[in-house]
This record gives sequence, C-alpha cells and structure tokens, in this order.
Amino acid sequence: MKIKIIAVGKIKEKYLADGINEYLKRISRYSKIEVVEIPDEKALDNLSPRDEEIIKEKEGEKILSKIGNEFVIVLAIEGNKLNSLELAELIEKTFSYESSEITFVIGGSLGLDKRVYERSNFMLSFSDMTFPHQLMRLILLEQIYRLFRINNNEPYHK
Repeated sequence: MKIKIIAVGKIKEKYLADGINEYLKRISRYSKIEVVEIPDEKALDNLSPRDEEIIKEKEGEKILSKIGNEFVIVLAIEGNKLNSLELAELIEKTFSYESSEITFVIGGSLGLDKRVYERSNFMLSFSDMTFPHQLMRLILLEQIYRLFRINNNEPYHK
C-alpha cells in the first residue's frame, strides 16, 4: 500500500511545512507515503490564455512523467465532492480491488493540463472555493490521515 502526492510548486511557508511534515509522519504508520514536487513554471502577471495553456502543458508533462500504472486522483473544483467517510471508502475499495498505489495530483496556480485530467481515474473536489495549492497539500494530508483513522476504526475528531 502506497500513497503518492504529486504537487506543483514548493512549500515556502514554515507553518505549512511544519503541518505537512507532521501529517506525513502520522500517515507513515499506515502506509508508505511519498511527496513529489514538480517545479512550477514561472508565470508573469497578465498572461494571455495561450501562455497559460503553455505553462499548464509544461507542468502537465512533468506530472505525467511521474505517473505509472497507479490509480490517480486529481484534485479539481469540478470534481466529485465526498465527505470524509466517502473518501475513506473510496480509498479502501481502491486499495482492495484496483491498485496498491494511489497518486493524488495537486496542480499549480493555473490549474492542470487537460492530459492530466484525462489520465486520472477520479476527480475529487474539496470545495467550490479555490485554495492556494500549497495550503491544499496540507488539507489533503489531513484528510488522508483522517481516512486511515476511519478505515482502521480508530477515533478521530469529527
């Protein structure tokens, strides 16, 4: 059982890095976990729509190069909204019947290339709101930790 998170961009804020490291440590009791950081492409203000697409394509190529045959869950506003119990069930079923490795993908500030969406097995939305991609990494890790607690019938605050 292994979880991989592919995320565009580096974590710059210490408070986010501290929270991320804490959840990585907690999750490691349940599963192998790996975070793969993809460098974000430099984007100037006032990019044309075509320039935005070019950046997403470049980031998309880097993301796809890190994906093999695993089950891929892409984080996207337009994805499926699940509560924590439903996410725990999806992950448990995936590990049981689909794949021993699950990869979550967090795009950069401009979003993801269409090819990454096409490669995904499931699109997951945490909210209709937009979150900074660095903060989303922390939120995702907290939910992964929560789902392992749920799936192991261990107490966790609601």
